Amino acid sequence: MDISIVQIGNSKGIRLSSTLLKKYNIKDSVELILEKDFIILKPKKVPRKDWEKAFKSMHENQDDKLLIPDILEDENFEQWS
Repeated sequence: MDISIVQIGNSKGIRLSSTLLKKYNIKDSVELILEKDFIILKPKKVPRKDWEKAFKSMHENQDDKLLIPDILEDENFEQWS
């Protein structure tokens, strides 16, 4: 795919079609990776995106129970005194 370099103020840049933006889920910014003879544009991933909604849903479904107890049977609290 050929893309033209365009003037943007005092700089130059590229324009990406809305089809590409949608296909690769590109929103506000991308990660630019320089590798040997290549420039790679990679959609930025947001760690833990939508976790808040997932946790809220789990709570509403009463599916947010502890899988491991807070206190294990063999814990010795006297060693910490």
